[in-house]
Amino acid sequence: PFSHVVDDERVTATFTLDERFSGAPTYVHGGVLLAVLDEAMAWATIAIAEKFAVTRETTSRFERPVRLHRQHRVDAWIDRVDEASISTRACIARPDGKVCVEAHATFAVLGMEQAGEAAGAAIGDDLQTFVR
Repeated sequence: PFSHVVDDERVTATFTLDERFSGAPTYVHGGVLLAVLDEAMAWATIAIAEKFAVTRETTSRFERPVRLHRQHRVDAWIDRVDEASISTRACIARPDGKVCVEAHATFAVLGMEQAGEAAGAAIGDDLQTFVR
């Protein structure tokens, strides 16, 4: 689960993945890590920018491997918001703070009807229902 750290304007979560998510025998598959980063940035659009949005474009940089069975942390934040798009960043780091993977993504902002269709439910003005 993701938490919204209001003072830092970040969304964060800790996670540990097992061999079901391996690429190489002792590393987490890069595609799984991209999914973690994308999910964190998507929650940042909801919790921080208070908008529903979908990924338009993502770039990433892998600095260090993410090992299986070890705890890591993902953080995501907002760089820029305008009417049609949101620019986000995220990183996955080890407990010692060394960054393993960084990502940048641009999200396309959804209208309320599109957001409701994506969420499978009507969405009111209070987004807190979706932010834990």
